[in-house]
Amino acid sequence: MTISAKSATKTPKPVDGRRARSVTSRRRIVAAMATLIEGGDPMPSAARVAEEAGVGLRTVFRHFDDMDTLYSEISATIAERVMPIVIAPYTGEDWRANLRDLTQRRARVFETMLPFRLAANIKRYQSPFLMAEYTRVVRLERELVLRLLPDGVRADRTRVEALIAMLSFQTWRALRRDQALTVEDAGSVLAHMVAALVATMPGR
Repeated sequence: MTISAKSATKTPKPVDGRRARSVTSRRRIVAAMATLIEGGDPMPSAARVAEEAGVGLRTVFRHFDDMDTLYSEISATIAERVMPIVIAPYTGEDWRANLRDLTQRRARVFETMLPFRLAANIKRYQSPFLMAEYTRVVRLERELVLRLLPDGVRADRTRVEALIAMLSFQTWRALRRDQALTVEDAGSVLAHMVAALVATMPGR
């Protein structure tokens, strides 16, 4: 394949300055929303976002017209933080050891996600993206537990469903928010509940 002199000397297309500024503004708005949500404001106002992002209020309103895209970008930034913990291989000597590892991971992941998932719960009935993401994450949480259990254990549906409920985000939310436990205490309670249930399960 050859390149003609005409094509070789062709002037590159100029960068669309307006588009570049829009992308930059969106990134700043996403970062600002994430910062405010993580700081305890589950529904930051456009004015607060504009101030945190250092952009005009009109710019924020323009991007707020497509909230699902903003939610998607915020979700992606959170996934970058937690997925390395979620997908790290398990190295325990048996499924019980791996389940203890999973319990510790859940505490770390859920604590990182806590303010964002609380915020998402407020808005998910108004957002197709957030509702779909909620369904996907709940399914993933369930599958990650089931993968660690031997066939003989999975056959005991009652105990398995109890285990999945214990290791759900809703349990962590209740421990941290409803019962106002510290991260350390919530982790200890979660580990105790799981250990007590696992002790009643058959299999090595």
